[in-house]
Amino acid sequence: NFAFDQSVSLYQDGIYAGRAKQFEAPFFDIERMEVLRGPQGALFGKNTPAGAISIVTAGPTKEFEGGATATYNYDLNGIDLNGYVSGPISDKLSARLALKFLDSDGYVKNETTGNNDPRHKQRLARLTLKYEPTSDLDFTAKLEHAESRTDGLNMVLASLTVPGLVTEDRFADGNPFGHPEAENVSTSNASVTGNYRFGDMTLTSVTGFSTFGANRANSYSRDVPAVYLNRILERFKQFSQEVRLLSPEHKTFEYIVGGYFDWSNYDLVYPKNYNLPSGAAGMIHSNFNQKAQTYSVFGQGTYNIADDLRLIGSVRYTLTEKTGFFQTLSDYGTILGALTTASGNISEGIVDPSVTAQYDVIPGTMLYATYGRGSKSGGFVSNTVGTTNATFVFRPERSTNYEVGVKSTLAEDTLIVDLSLYDTKFKDLQTSVYDATLVPPGFVTKNAAAASSRGVEAAVTWLPINTLKLTWSGAYQDAKYDDFPGANCLARETPAQCSPSAPASAPNSIVNHNLAGAPLTFASKWTGNAQAEHTMLLDNDLMLISTFQVSYRSKYYNSDDQSLIYGVQPSFAKYDVRLQLGDVGERWSLALIGKNLSNERTYSFAFAWPGSLSHFPTAHKVLDETRTSAFEASLHL
Repeated sequence: NFAFDQSVSLYQDGIYAGRAKQFEAPFFDIERMEVLRGPQGALFGKNTPAGAISIVTAGPTKEFEGGATATYNYDLNGIDLNGYVSGPISDKLSARLALKFLDSDGYVKNETTGNNDPRHKQRLARLTLKYEPTSDLDFTAKLEHAESRTDGLNMVLASLTVPGLVTEDRFADGNPFGHPEAENVSTSNASVTGNYRFGDMTLTSVTGFSTFGANRANSYSRDVPAVYLNRILERFKQFSQEVRLLSPEHKTFEYIVGGYFDWSNYDLVYPKNYNLPSGAAGMIHSNFNQKAQTYSVFGQGTYNIADDLRLIGSVRYTLTEKTGFFQTLSDYGTILGALTTASGNISEGIVDPSVTAQYDVIPGTMLYATYGRGSKSGGFVSNTVGTTNATFVFRPERSTNYEVGVKSTLAEDTLIVDLSLYDTKFKDLQTSVYDATLVPPGFVTKNAAAASSRGVEAAVTWLPINTLKLTWSGAYQDAKYDDFPGANCLARETPAQCSPSAPASAPNSIVNHNLAGAPLTFASKWTGNAQAEHTMLLDNDLMLISTFQVSYRSKYYNSDDQSLIYGVQPSFAKYDVRLQLGDVGERWSLALIGKNLSNERTYSFAFAWPGSLSHFPTAHKVLDETRTSAFEASLHL
């Protein structure tokens, strides 16, 4: 469902990004990144039932500086160049210009075309201006534009009958139905942030504009010439405005209050070309439009009961209004599926509160307990042929989180230990399920009645000596459906347990099917990461920084139908290394980088491709990047 909103939202420079294409290179030239786990009901309140990621890009500097980094990837035969210049233009105006250029090959051989897929080209520019007319007033404007193209897919084929049998390469038509198998994306983003300080108060305004256009063609299976093609044509615009008032700091009671508004328009045209083994040939396309508006007010207060005890409370009220329209039309030939129309309106007001108590047991050690709620607005099914009013709208998603933990800095700041236990419950969890029984097969969005995720997370940072830094983080989680009546059958279930063809009165019908107790897709029981970073002074001017890292995940289902044949990702560990030589002033550096040195083949997503759409019924698996090695050179002025 291309109109689906993420449950962990991304913010760049305060601008909400519900669509991944809004920011094509979010980690480029950044100042800091904040990962906010669990429901974020107040300050990051739009569609954050499971958390938020806030990225702040680097701003202009008071003094002139510049830098450039060039990376050559040997395995991808690609170059990645990025750089910036920053400094004052006058005593009140400063600027920063950052540029990025990427041109790389892929890591999956397409035996039909001879190319390595996917191949990436990207151009990005970001201009930032900061104007400070007085000591009490400042404005920061950022304008970003990106053009990117991806040729081919990182998609390989798997057996529908033999567990774990996956092809190394692709065999796909690179020009299906006369359309190159590629995606072109053009994005533009602008923001203006103003801060006005009067007395000890600060008034902040954040105005944002975001737009993108995308054109994608997907080639599936191993039919050459292709017998089925999806094209996805998207247009998106968004305007947002937020105003916040921040109270004086270091008072008995501190607070922040504000209001937020956004407007967006999303258009999707979804053509399908087909010349199927059954003899059905033709073209249909669906049109989808969604207009949405969000209004919200929020506040957060901190009551400093004592020097070592704080109580933090917040609340946000959000009103979401959406209108949606869907239709499927026949262009020529055989009609594949039902030609339907659907329309709907959504108007929902949701209150998300939270409360946190923090207690400093000893200097450097804080205990905390949190209760919080988060939400994600309802939406529409945007691209499933056969959609009607009865299946067009899905309800909002709600989450409630309980968490206790400790954060400590010990041993004269050489040891940092964080530990948390959490229990998050979801109501009306929005799930997107691939249904191979539809004509043509497609994704169906439903609300699971209830789900939960509970577990423990820990992180340790230790500096045993000044030149060695050791970090470790690990988590255990139990994420499962608590109640999901009417769910689609899982591939790992027998027909006696669930059958799409069973009558509604039968115990194995979908009507009587419930996934209570089944694990959530993509959820590992165990995850972990360990890193060692050692700094060695070679002489008074040179230093060698060696970084070794291992990341681990236990097995998880990576297909919506949780198939035991093609939909299980076994546990894995990936090893990375970085060796960097540079001067002690960090003005220049040379580095050798190796990622996934054990060359683990892992797959982020899998689904069955039925025989009705191909001469070769198979499963499709999206392959993560395999082993890469690179050389990097950096210069800072």
